[in-house]
Amino acid sequence: MMNLLDIKTPAWDQREAFKSDFGLENHGLTNLHGVYWNLPTEALYEEIIFRREGRISLMGPIVLKSGKHTSRAAQDKFIVREATTEDHVWWGEYNRPLAADKFDEIYARLSGFLQGRDVFVQDCYVGADPDYRLPVRIISEYAWHSLFARNMFIKPATHEEYRMHVPDFTVLCVPSFKAFGPIDSTRTSTFIILNFAQRIAIIGDTAYGGEIKKSVFTLMNYLMPLEGVLSMHCSANVGADGEVALFFGLSGTGKTTLSADPTRGLIGDDEHGWSDNGIFNFEDGCYAKVIRLSPTAEPQIYAATHRFGTVLENVIYDPVTRLIDLDDDTITENTRASYPLTFIENAIPEKRAGHPSHIVFLTCDAQGVMPPIARLTPDQALYHFISGYTSKIAGTEAGIGAEPEITFSTCFGAPFMVHHPMVYADLLKRKILRYGVTCWLINTGWTGGPYGVGKRISIQHTRALLKAALSGDLSAVEYRIDPIFGFEVPQTCPGVPDEVLRPAEGWPSPEVYWQRYRELAARFIDNFVRFAADCPPEVLAAGPKREGIAQPR
Repeated sequence: MMNLLDIKTPAWDQREAFKSDFGLENHGLTNLHGVYWNLPTEALYEEIIFRREGRISLMGPIVLKSGKHTSRAAQDKFIVREATTEDHVWWGEYNRPLAADKFDEIYARLSGFLQGRDVFVQDCYVGADPDYRLPVRIISEYAWHSLFARNMFIKPATHEEYRMHVPDFTVLCVPSFKAFGPIDSTRTSTFIILNFAQRIAIIGDTAYGGEIKKSVFTLMNYLMPLEGVLSMHCSANVGADGEVALFFGLSGTGKTTLSADPTRGLIGDDEHGWSDNGIFNFEDGCYAKVIRLSPTAEPQIYAATHRFGTVLENVIYDPVTRLIDLDDDTITENTRASYPLTFIENAIPEKRAGHPSHIVFLTCDAQGVMPPIARLTPDQALYHFISGYTSKIAGTEAGIGAEPEITFSTCFGAPFMVHHPMVYADLLKRKILRYGVTCWLINTGWTGGPYGVGKRISIQHTRALLKAALSGDLSAVEYRIDPIFGFEVPQTCPGVPDEVLRPAEGWPSPEVYWQRYRELAARFIDNFVRFAADCPPEVLAAGPKREGIAQPR
């Protein structure tokens, strides 16, 4: 905000109470009007309301709009190409190169743009494992982005810790600043640019909160594998006996919903590392998709959307009654809630646990042909991890229409993976074999027909299947070998009708079912061609078979 009248805002007198000795001049930011250092939630609420960035809804959540971008602008993300880091980057669709001199020019203009303006700072950490914890700094133009960062990342515990905080990486988010493509070599006026050498990310012309979160995740995906730690786009929880489960999947596949199980402790809902110490959360908050959230199927997340401190992004509310409407998709299907992990009653305070016993790959199959659950061999697990099959759900990424789209997102998070996929796959396989992990594929998509014909698989059935898998109840049942993919599908499961486990029987025409299944398998094979040269032969052989596609049983 450009405060031309020099008005004292609500937190003006407290803006430097938690100031770090490592000032913003170290980032080349000078002549700022006011720097609001590490304000607590209550003070940020006052600043958000004062600056008319959002409104308070019933029971306290802050409601706001992110503007023209209501999802990630994946095509506008760049990584600075320079000598010290370029050999580690898998350049391509999601890791687009930007010249170092172009970054310097944009950053210089951005620094000049901020002169005379207010900014907000949150000094925090990413990584719950003390051996791999990274100090980060989020500098934002908007107060609500500072609250978002405070919700999502790990906060220092003391005043002295704030004072001594020196960031290893900084995110500078200025939504009102625009790039000029012909000069800056950007695709549009929107940009998300990461510079690993200078340890900084800059974001412009988008206010979508997820860009801040995913920029930090992308950083961890670059740094952690260099230290032998597998960085993962997954949720994680732990049973009463200490048995850890990981849930891989893209947005809309159920990572947050399925991991928020009241009978299990929640480690985290989206981003984790797997070191020799075990599993640890990168974050201290949740960023849940909340469109049509059910108070019965997802009670803990639903409760979090009605608490003071939660940021509701693009959620519709009644300005008179202040009631929110989680069923209204007028702005976007990708309505979001950012809230501290502590809002989930069974969250694990340490945000870390031991090595996993189970890995679950979640796919939202809009074709309606994948079985609701399948057990995978380690090589099959690697094949599906590298493939990352799912259907993109409307709203989670710019450009997605009303109907789901088939996608193969490598490592179940291709837009955030920096190294070649085989780097992550190799780390995963070594850990699966070392710790004897059982791997599962769960379909949370459609059954009885494709999208528009069939129906979404019941969340109750998915929960029952998952419970049986994690408890060991599926160890004693009979399995059939899928004729196309070769994985094992249980014949029965407690609490689930047998016909649910046989998706072909739910289609009006079994012949049409098998034809669609063969078509999907062919898509897997065609997608995997680009990895074949770098992939071990046993993993390549673990995919669907051409002969299986031609002659299903």
